[in-house]
Amino acid sequence: MPLGVVINSLSIILGSLLGGLFGHHLDDDFKVKMNMIFGVCSMGMGIISITKMSYMSAVVFAVVLGTTVGLFLNLDKWINKGSLLMEKGMSKIFPSNSDLSKEQFLADLVTVIVLFCASGTGIYGSLVNGMTGDASILISKSILDFFTAAIFACNLGYVVAAIALPQFIIFTCLYALAGIIVPLTNPEMIGDFTACGGFLMVATGFRIIQVKMFPTADMIPAMVLVMPISWLWATLILPLL
Repeated sequence: MPLGVVINSLSIILGSLLGGLFGHHLDDDFKVKMNMIFGVCSMGMGIISITKMSYMSAVVFAVVLGTTVGLFLNLDKWINKGSLLMEKGMSKIFPSNSDLSKEQFLADLVTVIVLFCASGTGIYGSLVNGMTGDASILISKSILDFFTAAIFACNLGYVVAAIALPQFIIFTCLYALAGIIVPLTNPEMIGDFTACGGFLMVATGFRIIQVKMFPTADMIPAMVLVMPISWLWATLILPLL
């Protein structure tokens, strides 16, 4: 049973319900400052992840190439469409009373989707949970996700809870495939994969504190490309240097 995946998804749902229910009791200054704290936490976790990098050139190339693929496929546009569908579906159950503009609402929602569904910690944690049964990584992530969901739900409403569904599907698939994926990797590939996720978390942190709106959705393909590129770098390129 994917215990870590279930706990992580439930933490998002519970945090979102609490944030949507009690968010109107919090003043705007509190919400802004807490968003800044979560942004810093995301960047801090990302920096720690980046330090686990084995082959810098491979990771950088994967981030650049993956983002290029994402931009070419307009992933941000597709995720925006999915976000709108989620918002429309949830608004039928829980009417939205967000004071944010449509553009800011979508930008914040995409940020949370990437943070919950495409973080290196979540993906790696799902693989570890599936391969060894150790759910500690996902349980640790759940603590941060609970409070992050609560704060974002204060502004975005109950739609944040809907993100738990695609996250559960993605992480459960990774959990099920772990027995196939993990044996094909090595510690260097895992380190580079974790580092690539770290870059996404740093970029997400900047989005959360609204310093720079990095194209985090378009960076997602880098997570798929980084391990093959890391292997190719170690196998084919390094011997020639």
